[in-house]
Amino acid sequence: MAIMRCIRLEPNRSMTVDEFKAWLRTYDDNHDGRISQEELKEALHGLRIWFGGWKTKKAMESVDSNHSGTIDSATEMEKLVKFAQKHLHMKIYES
Repeated sequence: MAIMRCIRLEPNRSMTVDEFKAWLRTYDDNHDGRISQEELKEALHGLRIWFGGWKTKKAMESVDSNHSGTIDSATEMEKLVKFAQKHLHMKIYES
């Protein structure tokens, strides 16, 4: 059974931070409010980003400051936004 994501996103599309967070929440499969490494990997694969698994690992190493294996705080989400801007070349801006 195919699962459709509500928000379609192209990697070069400009979006606000809130839109980025809303898009990322669509990959929170267990609805726990946290983004796991596997959920982030699925999101990057959805964008057809090359080396998505490797980039996911680098993102988690960079942003998961409490080493919980998930992105679970506002600070970590801010770090993920900066990582996506710098390393994934996503155009994310403040609203």
